[in-house]
Amino acid sequence: MGRFIILVVALAAIWLALSGYFDKPLLLGFGAASVLFAAFLAHRAGVLDAEGVPLGIFPGIVVYMVWLTFEIGKANLMVARQALAVEPKLSPRLFLVPNPPRSTLGKVIFANSITLTPGTVSVDLREDEILVHGLTDALCDEAGIKAMGERVAKIERGRA
Repeated sequence: MGRFIILVVALAAIWLALSGYFDKPLLLGFGAASVLFAAFLAHRAGVLDAEGVPLGIFPGIVVYMVWLTFEIGKANLMVARQALAVEPKLSPRLFLVPNPPRSTLGKVIFANSITLTPGTVSVDLREDEILVHGLTDALCDEAGIKAMGERVAKIERGRA
């Protein structure tokens, strides 16, 4: 029941943030109905389990998302600098980084974080490592990506 309530609150917050309707009762009613219906369908489908609503990663994931946002911003500037350069210094390559997270959720968060960061893409997710494609030498920062994986591992252990 707790996961159902958390899902309803999260969906309602997202609906309110994206719609912007705070003063129209009819639209608020439709929004509430759609949120409840979506939560009901999720409950009926059986996706409100520990994998579908992983409560153990909160609040660490929020702190991680703030950190990741700044990392994405820095990488955006690096990629934009290369895109606007008269003679860009591209040096694409593939490299392996260790995969410290142990859970499936942690591995997915780590691989998606790499792909969200401009200039890098997770190519292959293996048990103990990830094959990453980097656009430049600066973006192929194996130590920085490994540190990202360590942050995710801390989140999944609940110590972030």
